[in-house]
Amino acid sequence: MIIEIRIMKNLFVACIMLSLYSCKKDKAGIAPETIESIATYTKHTILQGQHFSDKSSFKSFSGNKMDFKVKFDSSAIYQTVDPVNQFDINKLYGFSEGSDHHVNSARIGWAWNRNALRLYAYVYSGGIRKMKEITTAGIGPEISCSIGISGNQYLFSINEITLGLERAIEGPAIAGYGLYPYFGGDEVAPGNISIYIMDVKK
Repeated sequence: MIIEIRIMKNLFVACIMLSLYSCKKDKAGIAPETIESIATYTKHTILQGQHFSDKSSFKSFSGNKMDFKVKFDSSAIYQTVDPVNQFDINKLYGFSEGSDHHVNSARIGWAWNRNALRLYAYVYSGGIRKMKEITTAGIGPEISCSIGISGNQYLFSINEITLGLERAIEGPAIAGYGLYPYFGGDEVAPGNISIYIMDVKK
């Protein structure tokens, strides 16, 4: 009887040790790139009653392509006061070409309408605004995005879905400034909206 009790105690201790070892192994098994990816997302918040995000600032941008990843949480699901404004396109991220983004610029836009998060190509080309839906996206998953230039076109890519919109200038490089999350449209943010963006260097 005493031997049986000792065996049971030893088995119990062994099970505890094994479970602790498994937990340590699971934590250690997290890929470094996963930890790095989480750490390098920047949270942009558009406060209720505002248009601009809290991270909006003037920062020059140059090159020929912008690559980034984005995640939306449930705050991207919203209802406008005027139902017509539900179809206004909010701005996510992009760049100007020159000193006025209402003349030449390219951004990915977004909106919650028809029960889906919709992502758009959104440009000003020679002062003329043009936009086109690219795809829908989920709340939560990572979304890979890029905006580039090729001759007289802006090229947009979201999760490998690509389309182009007219570019009024044909320079081989972008020279302007970065554009950050913006709500509206006619209305301001109906609640706090958080968007997580990570720049990807290639």
